[in-house]
Amino acid sequence: MKINLINLLTSAVLLSSSAIQAQDIKDVLNKGKITGNFQIEAQYYQEDTLIGAEQPNEQVLSNGFLNLIYSNGGFSAGVRYESYQNALLGYPTGYKGSGIPYRFASYTSEDLSVTVGNFYEQFGNGLVLRAYEERGLGYDNAIDGIRVKYKVKNGIEFTGLIGQQRIFFDKGEGIVRAFNATINLNETFEQLAEAKTKISFGGSVVSKYQEDDNPDFILPENVPAFSARTIISRGKFNINAEYAFKANDPNTDNGFNYKNGEAAFIQATYSRKGLGISLSAKRVDNFSFRSERTAGEQDLFINYQPALTKQHTYNLLATLYPYATQPNGETALQGDVIYNFKKGSVLGGKYGTGIQLNAAFAFDIDKDSLDPTADVQRNLYSSNYFETGQRFFRDLNIQINKKLTKDFKLILTYSNLLYNQAVIEGKPPETPIIKAHIGVVEGTYKFNMRNSLRFEAQVLKTKQDQGDWATGLLEYSYSPHWFVAALGQYNYDNPKADEVLYYNISGGYNNHGNRISLSYGRQRAGIFCVGGVCRVVPASNGLYLSITSSF
Repeated sequence: MKINLINLLTSAVLLSSSAIQAQDIKDVLNKGKITGNFQIEAQYYQEDTLIGAEQPNEQVLSNGFLNLIYSNGGFSAGVRYESYQNALLGYPTGYKGSGIPYRFASYTSEDLSVTVGNFYEQFGNGLVLRAYEERGLGYDNAIDGIRVKYKVKNGIEFTGLIGQQRIFFDKGEGIVRAFNATINLNETFEQLAEAKTKISFGGSVVSKYQEDDNPDFILPENVPAFSARTIISRGKFNINAEYAFKANDPNTDNGFNYKNGEAAFIQATYSRKGLGISLSAKRVDNFSFRSERTAGEQDLFINYQPALTKQHTYNLLATLYPYATQPNGETALQGDVIYNFKKGSVLGGKYGTGIQLNAAFAFDIDKDSLDPTADVQRNLYSSNYFETGQRFFRDLNIQINKKLTKDFKLILTYSNLLYNQAVIEGKPPETPIIKAHIGVVEGTYKFNMRNSLRFEAQVLKTKQDQGDWATGLLEYSYSPHWFVAALGQYNYDNPKADEVLYYNISGGYNNHGNRISLSYGRQRAGIFCVGGVCRVVPASNGLYLSITSSF
């Protein structure tokens, strides 16, 4: 179906005619502005039996989208066209074909904001509601409906919404209803405006409705969830805490368990010049929350559970054994310390030295089954809040940043990793837990203002899984436009297969808001994660093209 942009925007403006009553529609469009961005990814695939890469029937697969947003004063409207012909390997197979799955119109005045159509939203830390997009994962759970935000007075704001979630080019069966209230005491009460301690509170109610059509169970059609939170800050200190409760929600994720769910998150930070400290803790018990009870993989999640692990960027650390959040039960802890040794000090040297220490742990929660004869269909269990079960994940890492000369900078990273494959990847219980040591050396040398050379050398040592890995990267940049890079990743001492070299050569051009890159080589099979949300990436070999533009 061919869609004329001006006609679409005109229709959207008519929806908000009360805000622009006597103005001519064409005049309004001329006075406003249109912004947007575009992206296309395409790959030509080759068969490579050595790494298990298959060539799809299409040979060439592509993902693409175009965002267009019109804005004029308090009014805005937009559309997103998406095309998957067919989707790149590793993306959810539901992305197929073309269409406009995202469109909206919004009007904002001084106190009121109304949005109709598609929108993203997050309450607090996302424990009960987070609708967002992560394009690299093929993840998009946007809500299609109506959202209203109202500012009662300074520091007090209400948000209400109702709608259905996106699933590929369709909508989920369930209906999401949500209400959120926030109050900033220092903004609301004049006598606290100058107080050194800043305090805000928030509360949310989110419920889903889905018809019970299951012949084997009596399922709740309305499932509510509640959360309460606070942020307290004073000077260099900050505390962010939230607790959430969810009524029983039997679903595929929890094996149709009728136990109520709970989630708690707390983070404390301290920051001053040269020093930053962060401590975080999270506990989740039976808190998978989707708008369809039988949805799988990453489909139709209403909420979000942050992974308390460092988000590494290096190849062996980020993509080989990343952690995926466990919504049925998890206790997680993370600590970060960042310290900069001053220039001229013993450890700082001439240019100063930065050090970052990070420790992340994730465990199963303690679970004790109740009387199986009384609860055979309900799968109920009790759980001690302060006890843990088996270990899921551990990452102890240190990173040192050191500028050796005015032109050369070095980054050293070490990680001691423990990774429970059986739980995180759903492998058989007897699958061994991976214990690995990972070291990375990264250096950047600037020849002048335009020319620079960056290298990476990475090594992973383990006696489990696929054995040891080594990665080398060399990247030359001619600022601000050009870059070219070569990467080699070698899986050696592999007890399960022959030793394999994964190679990749790439280059690109940047100009203002435009970027074009082209690469050729092998991609190993693995898991790609962002913030604890993951997708499986199959092995591939071929030519990859990416074009992005913003305007």
